[in-house]
Amino acid sequence: MIAAPHRNDDIPLDELRHTAAHVLAYAVQDLFPDAKPTIGPAIADGFYYDFDRAVPFTPEDLERLETRMREIVAADYPMTGERTTREAAIEHFKDNPYKVELARDIPDGEPITLYTIGAFTDLCRGGHAKTTGAIGAFKLTSVAGAYWHGDEHNPMLQRIYGTAWHNQAELDAYLLRIEEALKRDHRKLGPELGLYTIDNDAGGGLILWQPKGAIVRTIIENFIREGLAQRGYQPVVTPHVMRERLFEISGHLENFAHGMFGPLEVEGERFRLKPMNCPGHILIYRSEPRSYRDLPLRYSEFGTVYRFERSGTLLGLTRVRGFTQDDAHLFCMPEQLQGEFEQTADEAIRLIGAFGFNDVEYVLSTRDEAVRGETDAIAEDAIRTALASRALPYSVDPGGGAFYGPKLDINVHDALGRSWQLGTVQVDFILPQRFELTYRGGDGADHMPVMIHRALAGSLERLFGVLIEHYGGAFPAWLAPVQAVVTPISEHQLEYATQVRDRLRAAGLRADVDASNEKLGYKIRHWKTRKVPYILVAGRSEVEAGTVAPNERGNDEKRPAISVEAFIEELQDRVARKV
Repeated sequence: MIAAPHRNDDIPLDELRHTAAHVLAYAVQDLFPDAKPTIGPAIADGFYYDFDRAVPFTPEDLERLETRMREIVAADYPMTGERTTREAAIEHFKDNPYKVELARDIPDGEPITLYTIGAFTDLCRGGHAKTTGAIGAFKLTSVAGAYWHGDEHNPMLQRIYGTAWHNQAELDAYLLRIEEALKRDHRKLGPELGLYTIDNDAGGGLILWQPKGAIVRTIIENFIREGLAQRGYQPVVTPHVMRERLFEISGHLENFAHGMFGPLEVEGERFRLKPMNCPGHILIYRSEPRSYRDLPLRYSEFGTVYRFERSGTLLGLTRVRGFTQDDAHLFCMPEQLQGEFEQTADEAIRLIGAFGFNDVEYVLSTRDEAVRGETDAIAEDAIRTALASRALPYSVDPGGGAFYGPKLDINVHDALGRSWQLGTVQVDFILPQRFELTYRGGDGADHMPVMIHRALAGSLERLFGVLIEHYGGAFPAWLAPVQAVVTPISEHQLEYATQVRDRLRAAGLRADVDASNEKLGYKIRHWKTRKVPYILVAGRSEVEAGTVAPNERGNDEKRPAISVEAFIEELQDRVARKV
């Protein structure tokens, strides 16, 4: 880490970080000449560079590399680029098969450029600071394995991660955020709090929900179901496995085969684990004739889907192979599209607010120009108008839409300011056409409906992982799997504590009793680490008065004892207010 010798606050961070990746590769070349550099891009909050090296990099190696990088930054080498030919690039990197492959794969007509700092030259498209001295502050953070091109059939490389910022103050603030993020990591807190596990005997990316996690999941599902019922959605259930032919009609085999599990052979027919619920909902719509009087039809399902993710990309609850969506598909007439999209936006706002996300981004993703159809403009206008009617600011992601239409992505920022994509709403004119869906109009003719695909939570797994990190495992009272633990001071108060627990449960609250023989201080410390909202102490005086002494999470002030009825009212009020 070193202060920049000149002003750098006008240099985009991604250019600083891309430059830092080159500096890292330069340092590795100097200290570990046996390591073959491959690729090194800037990423969100930092950069990485992948190396092919037989000997693993150690923490001590990272310290040496940081020292050498400081020297390269202090030297303030200019970043110089030059155009070259494919043949010259291949000749230059003839001892590095990875760079040779990259040079050969550059499409015809695209420039091939080499960038040099000091004694290090790399094959690169550009996008750097002008000199190495522009890097204000940096730190190498970790080493991980990464397959070449992300394919497990390719060689395993070593990926060195780092971060770079304009100045030391920005770096220090970032490192503090990372420290806090590690404390909140759902992969650590989830198993510690008894919420979920992942077992290799079941398979990577497949979640085993523990009782406490299943309780929270059920609460989330019930909350979502309340909104669905109020807005006229009808529940449906579709199979997990369906004929492969169905996904040929839908276009998923053509456009999404890389994300699907392979076929299952059953009695000479090929079946697939469903990657999405929409084909099943379409079959339900198609199961009987429809009239304009039936529309809109709104089908909802907590549908579990299966998608093939490479093992190297799996990440706790946020990147899995089997997950359950709060999925729904709406079938409507074109003139109903606007109203249906607006009520969907209202439900998204309700959901996001209840889970405590105050910073939200809305992104309109359009379809690539090469595949845009005449209905895309209609769909995009419906999304724009709905957002404008709710005064929701949004950005546009050109070409980011689904293969069957434009979509609205809903991204939330958690308590640490990190962005997570949750909900998606998509307007679809394509699948109704592929499946030849119709409804009989008021004019007596057949017309094609419009579909809206919507999963506002995205998936229960991803939402749950985000919520764990957003709250640091300390769920608000309405979501907490255990809302209160009654803790007797000694075994003499155990019977009373059990009676209090039973009264809380009878009132619809989630309560346990601590029947252990541990001292009170230990009990309180234990349940605080379990992040329970309330610890209710019961001693001799509480038994005599019919009260409990609440120890409230996050409140260090000692509270006086209150009646059991008063506590029940307090907790029920918090549940009703979703806090």
